[in-house]
Amino acid sequence: MQDIKQNLANAVREARTELGLSQEKLAELTGISQQFICSIETEKANPSVEVMVKIADALNITLNDLVY
Repeated sequence: MQDIKQNLANAVREARTELGLSQEKLAELTGISQQFICSIETEKANPSVEVMVKIADALNITLNDLVY
């Protein structure tokens, strides 16, 4: 489980920064709070598949890219 959380954290952070998005902007695009985005990026959150799909869509990447 830790590997998935770490992969997710890294993938979200990397894709977000490549697009030049702040955590606040990603939160706005997804309807997810900035605090929750931060928790994902610091491996403290366990987001649902629905949340991961929203993030992947906003970052123009696949769900597979987020977790593997």
